Amino acid sequence: MKKISVIFILPDLETGGAERIVTTIANHLSRDRFEPKILLLRKQGGYLNFLKEDVEIIDINTDRIRHSLKPILGEIYRRKPDIVFSGFGEVNAYLALFIRLFPRTKFIARETNVVTQHVTRKEIKFFYNFYNNYQKIIAQSDDMLNDLVDNFNIKKKKIVKINNPVDFDFINEKLSVSSKPESFKYNYKNVVAIGNLSARKGFDNLLKVFSRLKNENIMLHILGDGKDKDVLFQMKDFLGLKNVVFHGRQDNPYQFLKYADLFILSSRYEGFPNVLLEAGACGTYSLANNCPGGINEIIQHQVNGEVANIEDYEDFSQKIMKVLQGNYNADGIKNSIRSRFSKDIILDKYERLLLNLANKS
Repeated sequence: MKKISVIFILPDLETGGAERIVTTIANHLSRDRFEPKILLLRKQGGYLNFLKEDVEIIDINTDRIRHSLKPILGEIYRRKPDIVFSGFGEVNAYLALFIRLFPRTKFIARETNVVTQHVTRKEIKFFYNFYNNYQKIIAQSDDMLNDLVDNFNIKKKKIVKINNPVDFDFINEKLSVSSKPESFKYNYKNVVAIGNLSARKGFDNLLKVFSRLKNENIMLHILGDGKDKDVLFQMKDFLGLKNVVFHGRQDNPYQFLKYADLFILSSRYEGFPNVLLEAGACGTYSLANNCPGGINEIIQHQVNGEVANIEDYEDFSQKIMKVLQGNYNADGIKNSIRSRFSKDIILDKYERLLLNLANKS
């Protein structure tokens, strides 16, 4: 039986959500049926170390996404894969225009965000006029699906909703070698937030919330790096937040999640936040901003977390206090995530989608 060749496209394999998902899919596809390859604009990133050796990497060595189109199309023409799976919004948009040049190849786009929230440049929005050229578009959440249908006139039958998977084996392996971070103060409650230091993640709002908790024995640990780092550092100093610590990007964020008393998601919008799933997989209760991007599909109220409006700083700070005074069942939190988003459940959906698409004439 001829194997189905699949080329996944990403900018790189840095440690982000889209990169994690594509690495997980490529690693776990049945090798009896599939031959996965990953085309990277730049062969770099932490997930290169987790990719199985039999996944071929095609490195087109291009700095800018807009310069990558010609070499991407060249590789598709040369290799003639059965399926091209584009996993990054900007590449998805540019590629849409050229799909009809390859009538024998099926194309899938996996959206990473609620597009109207995330895509602001007009020249990229233009390419969404050709999005119906894709045979299938994967939305991670109902918010994302409805956005594509309502605001971009995508045919609903082209969209399939598949939530993100959680790799419990990978996380448990990391947790087994995790000790309590030295920065976690004794007699303090330790709250963790993780994400790129950019406006989208809403850390400015989180600092304003914590300005109301200055006199409480609560530490806020923020993990991540990004272009707004200096602004956020200045804001922390201006607000006099001595109990807020920026840790930068961490190779093992799970040790922070494992020992945290609470995880906070402060984002202004999301796609389907892996970090919220991973907090739950570590048995940690979450408090999330009520933003677009599948939050309400992940949070089961008072089982694995709660949702509130972070821009109501006073109310959100009181919610933090209330949650930190409660007791939550770590196993119940883990089961809430495992029963709906475990790797096996979600990867089975991806495999069936790829099989169905490859077998359609």
